[in-house]
Amino acid sequence: MKEKLSYLLGPALLICLLFTVGLSFFNYVIPTALWFADLFLAGAVFVYYTVSQNNVVYVAKRLAEAAVVIFVIASATFLLLRVLPGGPFDQEKALPAEVKANIDKKYHLDKPLAYQYYRYISGVAVGDLGESYKYIGRNISDIVSETLPTSIQLGVFSLILAFLIGIPAGVISASKHNTLFDSVTMAFAISGVALPSFLVAPVLILIFAFWLGWLEPALWEGPTYYILPVVVLGTRPAAVIARLTRASVLEVIRSDYIRTARAKGLSERVILFKHVLKNSLIPVLTYSGPLAAGVITGTFIIEQIFAVPGMGKHLVNSVTNRDYPLILGTTLVFSMALVLANLVVDLLYSYFDPRIKLS
Repeated sequence: MKEKLSYLLGPALLICLLFTVGLSFFNYVIPTALWFADLFLAGAVFVYYTVSQNNVVYVAKRLAEAAVVIFVIASATFLLLRVLPGGPFDQEKALPAEVKANIDKKYHLDKPLAYQYYRYISGVAVGDLGESYKYIGRNISDIVSETLPTSIQLGVFSLILAFLIGIPAGVISASKHNTLFDSVTMAFAISGVALPSFLVAPVLILIFAFWLGWLEPALWEGPTYYILPVVVLGTRPAAVIARLTRASVLEVIRSDYIRTARAKGLSERVILFKHVLKNSLIPVLTYSGPLAAGVITGTFIIEQIFAVPGMGKHLVNSVTNRDYPLILGTTLVFSMALVLANLVVDLLYSYFDPRIKLS
């Protein structure tokens, strides 16, 4: 029964996720039922895998640690913002004292620091991130809920591209070690790591948008708008993944059990993608946790260059404007994404390498 359940849940979740990503890429409205199916299947896979691997205690411990980490980050960010010189309403032209007093009173900035901290933490505990100082009358939760989906969309497309290019390139490059293909692939990988995105982006815009006229140079309104920012954002991760995969495959491919598999007459493709690859993904997984968190929560440089209406611009503008609630809200979102991504990566360790026992 357990084996049948595992064979059903995994493929069903993969099919639903691919269908959701496909609809999202081609700018179709995703049905609510499909969102619920994604969430239900993801939760079912998580629970099944956690229970089947005897990781319930480990996951509970990690979730408790995550709550403490989020609390510490929220507290540290709050205190640092108050310690730094300057304030959210400091301008080149000083405000009249009466106006400044009224503003401080509205946002409780005239209260003691302990009261402000208690009010902020109490709000976070119930999901209230406060009201923006810059966007008058707008709640931080509303700003995040409006912009985060776009950043997630950009990040997911870029991650898929990075893994689809990086892993096969690394495996094939390692299998053709010291050949021309290996040298050319690694040269491209080094270039992908070395070239900054703010240099690659204008070059691609100039070539594909202005010279050739194939793609749109900015905005986020359909498939033709998605390609350039996704390629630019996915290039560096793909290059790093290719290099990590190649190095790991070269180490695994010399193992005794690989020589045994060759002696049994297995094809090179089966050996590479069934036996070698699964045991070579631990370094890639380690890199994938922070990578996924950083990419999915939005890379502000790419969003600024391509005018993508994601959360990255708000992160930059909030720092410039000293918008305390918005800074704290975007920091918390990034922190939660990083903690969740690292937890998922840790759980995947024992799947790709059964020798690792998290419990």
